[in-house]
Amino acid sequence: MWNPVEGYPDYYASIIDSSPLFIRQIATGEFEVYSKSKMIYGEPIPSFIRNYLSIDIEINAIFPQSFQNCYPEIRKLLSGYFSLRVLRQDFFETMITFMCAQGIGMHLIRKQVTMLCQMYGEKQTVILDGKSIDLYSFPTPLKLAEADISELSRCTNNNRTRAANIARAAKAFAEGVIERNVLRNPQLPLPELRRMLCLNPGIGYKIADCIALFGLGRFDAFPIDTHVKQYLAHWFNSTTALKPLSPLRYLELDSEARKILNPETAGYAGHLLFHCWRKEIKKLRTF
Repeated sequence: MWNPVEGYPDYYASIIDSSPLFIRQIATGEFEVYSKSKMIYGEPIPSFIRNYLSIDIEINAIFPQSFQNCYPEIRKLLSGYFSLRVLRQDFFETMITFMCAQGIGMHLIRKQVTMLCQMYGEKQTVILDGKSIDLYSFPTPLKLAEADISELSRCTNNNRTRAANIARAAKAFAEGVIERNVLRNPQLPLPELRRMLCLNPGIGYKIADCIALFGLGRFDAFPIDTHVKQYLAHWFNSTTALKPLSPLRYLELDSEARKILNPETAGYAGHLLFHCWRKEIKKLRTF
């Protein structure tokens, strides 16, 4: 998780691959990165950052001319959100974060994940311009697998069932039952990927699609929540979106969205639409 750095405007810090990173945006598509390491996951930092921030994704591929022709007013609203990027994040961190995040707001999600890192991650103190900055890594799978459920539930809004599901998923990952390399195969059909993720207690269709989109780089995965239902109904005249969400209707809405959006990048587009809807229509102040 990235956090703002106190005393350093515009800088954000995180630990990735055991390496502290500090980053700020200089201009569109240009970033300044500080790190003692030259490589992240065996990749030079400049190329890692370009991939991590999805700099390779062209907005015209996400919302092509055909979309503008059909929905000019929505395309106009979206123009202020084209700088948003869907990060290609670590699979395990993404899976656990979204298992923590079910049905709660972003403020509480950040609080819970911060507590998770402080309780079970590794602390690293970095000296920047003579100032000590404490950072915490995301916990390892083994650390969470061995966690006491009562203690872990402090990081899940005191939800012991959710804490138990997280420990179980961490154990499955540590033992290779959840195989990241199998799941990240780009040739794996999305319905099969979703099915495999949903074998784990605590993961349903929406969480599975969130994990696929943000943790596996599957920009075709299209998570559906209340806000997505609302914009599908309001902007795209979906009558299905007006009905209560069930597993069957989830799949029906998923199918509808792929007819509106480029199927290969429906999830990426959906994420921008999600933020645009929340800010421009619902007038919500935070992401």
